[in-house]
Amino acid sequence: MIRGVIFDFGNVICRFEYDRFLDRLRQWSTLPSESLREKIFGSGILRRFECGDIDTAEFHRLVESAIGAKVPEEAFFKAFTDIFTPVEDTQSIIRALKGKKRLGLLSNTNELHFRRCIRTTPVFPLFDSVTLSYEVGALKPEEAIYRDALRKISIPANECVFIDDISAYVEKAKAIGMRGIHFESPQQLRADLAKLGTLL
Repeated sequence: MIRGVIFDFGNVICRFEYDRFLDRLRQWSTLPSESLREKIFGSGILRRFECGDIDTAEFHRLVESAIGAKVPEEAFFKAFTDIFTPVEDTQSIIRALKGKKRLGLLSNTNELHFRRCIRTTPVFPLFDSVTLSYEVGALKPEEAIYRDALRKISIPANECVFIDDISAYVEKAKAIGMRGIHFESPQQLRADLAKLGTLL
């Protein structure tokens, strides 16, 4: 029996588009979007931020250095966080599950996205447990982050289902004993949860 449902955040609860961030950076940098993408995402700066190796101030400084431009702090924070769009149907599913199952959140994320976006999402207070990569110091699909989520939700792996839009992350959850659903749409998610007897 499934007693715990653990959700990924990005592209499941809210969609995100980093291109919006890159487009805004071009107000200060003369580099084309693809060069900006490589310098920020290809260089490992974001990964370090999401592992908790660097804090928000250091992330800002390293991005400025990488793109060769000064970006005012608040403008940078707004550009970096204004990339999310709610997936309303997924949030409706979360509301329907509340009180019937224990709900967990498991996300590769950083302190800026958490403070300004994730924790301000309307369904965030419905989660019984929250596991964030920058706090754990591990990223999916590292086993440590899944173990943290299971410890916090306090339910055995075989009684939990993990939902993520990245199939490799779902497969890792299965490898440690959880059920897994590869998210493609809220309609498909609802159907797959119903098959598990988790949502009618």
